[in-house]
Amino acid sequence: MDHNKYNYASLSEVHQSVDTTSSKRKGWRRILSFFGPAYLVSVGYMDPGNWATDLAGGSQFGYKLIWVLLMSNLMALLLQSLSARLGIVRGRDLAQANRETYPRYINYALYGLAEIAIAATDLAEILGMAIGIQLLTGLPLIWGVSITVLDTFLFLLLQRLGMRKMEAFIIALVAVIGLSFLIEIILAKPDLGEVVKGFVPRAMDNTALYIAIGIIGATVMPHNLYLHSALVQTRKIKRDDAGIKKALKLNFIDSAIALNLAFFVNAAILILAATVFFKTGRTDVAEIKQAHELLAPMLGTQLAPILFAVALIASGQSSTITGTLAGQIVMEGYLKLRIAPWIRRLLTRLIAIIPAVIVILINGEENIDSLLILSQVILSLQLGFAIIPLIHFTSDKKTMGKFVIKPFVIFLASLIAAVLVYLNISMVFGQASSFFASPGNMIWKVVIILAGLFYVGLLVVAIVYPMKRKKAEPPPVQLHPEAAELKQITVPLYERIAIALDFSKNDLKLINHAIGQGNANSSYILIHVVESAATRLMGKETNDLETRKDQEHINTYVQQLADKNIPAIGLLGFDDRAKEIVRLVKENNADMLVIGAHGHSGIKDLLYGQTIGSVRHELKIPVLVVNV
Repeated sequence: MDHNKYNYASLSEVHQSVDTTSSKRKGWRRILSFFGPAYLVSVGYMDPGNWATDLAGGSQFGYKLIWVLLMSNLMALLLQSLSARLGIVRGRDLAQANRETYPRYINYALYGLAEIAIAATDLAEILGMAIGIQLLTGLPLIWGVSITVLDTFLFLLLQRLGMRKMEAFIIALVAVIGLSFLIEIILAKPDLGEVVKGFVPRAMDNTALYIAIGIIGATVMPHNLYLHSALVQTRKIKRDDAGIKKALKLNFIDSAIALNLAFFVNAAILILAATVFFKTGRTDVAEIKQAHELLAPMLGTQLAPILFAVALIASGQSSTITGTLAGQIVMEGYLKLRIAPWIRRLLTRLIAIIPAVIVILINGEENIDSLLILSQVILSLQLGFAIIPLIHFTSDKKTMGKFVIKPFVIFLASLIAAVLVYLNISMVFGQASSFFASPGNMIWKVVIILAGLFYVGLLVVAIVYPMKRKKAEPPPVQLHPEAAELKQITVPLYERIAIALDFSKNDLKLINHAIGQGNANSSYILIHVVESAATRLMGKETNDLETRKDQEHINTYVQQLADKNIPAIGLLGFDDRAKEIVRLVKENNADMLVIGAHGHSGIKDLLYGQTIGSVRHELKIPVLVVNV
């Protein structure tokens, strides 16, 4: 099956940007070029949401829930390897594969659930980072939550630097987290014999089950399955059987190393809580801030709480970056909608900030950790809708060929899906039954019943629909239509060309490009927008020194062009650059606009780039953007 015929690359800006086939990469360098995607995925397995569930589990039940961590880590390894297999073999991420398989409205439902999962993930990251900032600096939590908006710009910078540098940054943060907890464990001195006993499975009561499901939800995360299937496609591999087989093997090794590091961090948090709190009778410690306060007196050193807070910030920052990438994959895959990454980041962050701010404002800072655990339970509820389609796709011989997963793997993955769905439904049923036993609240009871029916119905469709669908090949899903037939080529003639000027050395280049687009009958409209302080108050009535000087400049340009027999007029706009350029272009019936781009990067690009974007979307005529 030729995957290249689909013009539909996942994470297109970094698709196949790391060439593993290059002759420059030999030996270990070639092997290491495959490593990286799993580390970006692994940070989702050690995000702040895990901390709350691990602390609660360790302080209340000691080492008894370590086996749950181990089990969820093995589940994660199997499922992430299936996700990587889908991306490597089929050249599809999970969202794209879903769109090609399920009907439109089912896809909308799956997309909505995926976005809820990403928002829940981001909520955990926001709260974790805000708590970490508060623990280090003493800032109120509400300020910490507000500061987390700024990481949008960090994500933008990392995306510009390229995939390998982003991976290096994430690996550095993972190293900070791992080293911090290694020191914490050495300071805590746990009883290794009792730790080993924690690996033995045992029965759980309702409280333990709730925390265990939270741990599973925090460990096996649905957005990571979308993410991994796209990230493996950043590697350019040989598309023959040997090349694909090698990629699958090395990506499995990458996943095993990265997820075992994540298991170490989660186990370290749980063991730390069990050793320091459960063993000393403090079974009530279920909050990150409370744990931070008690570490110093119980371990006898101020280093412990500082390392704890630093690791928490590193955890939140690393996982927020991967959450944004997952959001981009989900939106593009399901909706075929591409928006600027920084806008996507801001939207995701704001959606998550709103519930955090509401809870802090209404209940104060006391119930934050319960909100963290709730976010992980929400994640766990979404898992079935990511795992079930993933099993379908990787077990389909028609699309996977000789790389289809073996029956034993299908059985294991299906068992994991069944266990997770059963645990989730039993937990929700247990929580809802006590609520339904109380009188009143009829509206909420009806809402819960309808939501439950929707959940079960969608699960049934997710399981059954791919089985009924019998097509030799999925239909091509393209971001672009088929190429048009070039019957007759007509060269347009532009008669009124507008030029946006800024009275700098770049003006000559812009005017030259504009004249290059014209012909003997063309005339030119020179536009400059005055942005002095007075224009904000007086607009067109402004007559300050800057306005008068700008009028002289534009008159000089018009006269110089007239001397060369080039007809032109000069016009000034006031205050809002984008709106005024659009207004003057429309009022003077220009049929083309020439505007300069300054090649800014980072924050300047956000500020100055908005003019070109706004102007381009408001005009229906061609806009020539000249890099000056």
